[in-house]
Amino acid sequence: MDRRITPANARVAAEELRGQVEAKVFSSGTPMRVVVPVADILATPDGKRERQILMGQAVRVFESHDGFSYLQSLRDGYCGYVADIALGADCETTHWVIAPASHLYAEADFKSADHALLSLGAELAIVETVEKYGKTHDGFWVPLQHIAPLDFRFDDPASVAETLLGTDYLWGGNSRSGLDCSALVQAAFQACGRIIPGDSDLQEKGLAPGQPMGNTPMRNDLMFWKGHVALVLDGDTLIHANAGAMAVVREDISEAIARIAEQGDGPVTARIRL
Repeated sequence: MDRRITPANARVAAEELRGQVEAKVFSSGTPMRVVVPVADILATPDGKRERQILMGQAVRVFESHDGFSYLQSLRDGYCGYVADIALGADCETTHWVIAPASHLYAEADFKSADHALLSLGAELAIVETVEKYGKTHDGFWVPLQHIAPLDFRFDDPASVAETLLGTDYLWGGNSRSGLDCSALVQAAFQACGRIIPGDSDLQEKGLAPGQPMGNTPMRNDLMFWKGHVALVLDGDTLIHANAGAMAVVREDISEAIARIAEQGDGPVTARIRL
């Protein structure tokens, strides 16, 4: 079982894994929410960042130990350790951020003090609206044009990805402050209602069968290399977050294939059409 998507560590495991893994304690977990703009999901307490999780997103916490909670994201199933201070009580969210980024303001006024930078996909509980702003359950304000009800979906992942052009590259990043290749793809498809895994190898293994390599790439195809994924914009162009550019960029498909091979990362391993 892959530890990234298997809710079990040496001390505790999810109740549904009873009989499949060994653990001292089995638990259904405690529902909680992320209460900071973005939090790192770590491989081990104080370990390296593997992914990030955004404000308002739901998790189930299996234990808190030495200042870190072992948890699983309820959005994509990713497991790991998050600092306790990044988590709070569960609450019912009503809206999500549909803009590449937004801010929480102290008042219903864009000139008031900004409290936090929000990223595409963050969730909020809106309790009141005044003119062009929505008030969150904790008393901050967000522009209404940047949010939509939870059931709203876009219809074209490639268009969503293009709104994130220029975002800095950050390995394991899932926010407007930094994205990696798999996070860009995941965010684009999640905004259109398709939940896919958080890492590129999980995406390649877990999604639909690949397309024959000889066929012309089509918009919204996913192209995979070892450790990398890109989203096709048209037959000639893709978009991806990559460490070469250190940003989300458009690139000619043939040039990307040649460049990635030249730098030693091999050929395209799959192309998947969702």
